[in-house]
Amino acid sequence: MDRLLVLGLATLALVVVAFVLLAIGWRNRLRRQSDVDPLPGVPGELGAPLAAADGQYVASTTAGDWLDRIAVHHLGLRTNAGLSVYPEGALFDRAGAGPVFIPAGRLTGVRLESGMAGKFVEKDGLLVLSWRLGARELDTGFRTRHAEDKTILLNTLQDLISAAPQAEADSGK
Repeated sequence: MDRLLVLGLATLALVVVAFVLLAIGWRNRLRRQSDVDPLPGVPGELGAPLAAADGQYVASTTAGDWLDRIAVHHLGLRTNAGLSVYPEGALFDRAGAGPVFIPAGRLTGVRLESGMAGKFVEKDGLLVLSWRLGARELDTGFRTRHAEDKTILLNTLQDLISAAPQAEADSGK
């Protein structure tokens, strides 16, 4: 009986140490990323959505480095979310983490991938938006609940990105 108790306490101690190390690592990541610009605010009035879908917000990472989650602004937290595409940009309505709005002019690309930041699915199962937040280039992953929504979002975002530079050029006249 004593041996079982010692084994149980040792296991509990290892679990506690693991969680403490995870917390320290996340805190250090937050400190390293303290220079990340604030998120753009959600505009007061958005036009009618061009496309929308429910699914899972996977994470935002440094572009090209899918293991480097962005911890600040809760961008590295996986959560249920809705993604809506508006003429003004893309809006992730995240459960429990607050919205993330990406203005159309900051979107630089959209593609399908099989995984990122600890979430791996079938081929082309994730929608990945590339965008600029200040001087940083980010990738944000989204997994649609229904497969057919992915194609609609992809096409709508591609159209929005191709129209955004023209819209910015027109607004400068």
